[in-house]
Amino acid sequence: MFAHKSHLTRADESLAAQGLGRAHHRALYILSRQPGGSVTDLFVILGITKQSLSRVLRELTGKGLLEARVDAQDRRRKMLYLTDKGAALEHDLFDQLHANMARAYAAAGETAVVGYWTLMQHLMDQTAHRHFLAFNEAAGSGRR
Repeated sequence: MFAHKSHLTRADESLAAQGLGRAHHRALYILSRQPGGSVTDLFVILGITKQSLSRVLRELTGKGLLEARVDAQDRRRKMLYLTDKGAALEHDLFDQLHANMARAYAAAGETAVVGYWTLMQHLMDQTAHRHFLAFNEAAGSGRR
């Protein structure tokens, strides 16, 4: 708990300065790796209530971080994209967290890092693990 809290402190502070929180961060993270995802896709991945997701999307859109476009094949669907401003924010947040993880990985060594990722995957229930695998497949191997 203490490591998790400490790790996220800088990102939380950056988000709070803009009136945003972790739910916003998660949405930014997902959409930066899967641009053009639908509202339903995001709802399933995040596992939050529709009311919470609506609030998050409304706030991100209102701050100019996200835009919804009508799907060309099914006009009833909204496809979600980060704006340049949203992508820049997500990139800054990612870089902060990545630098901290890289520091920790270097201190722990390769065997510990492999063990950590094995442990994290086994902490997931089957549904979360399916979402994790599908997300990584959809995000592609070129993600940062």
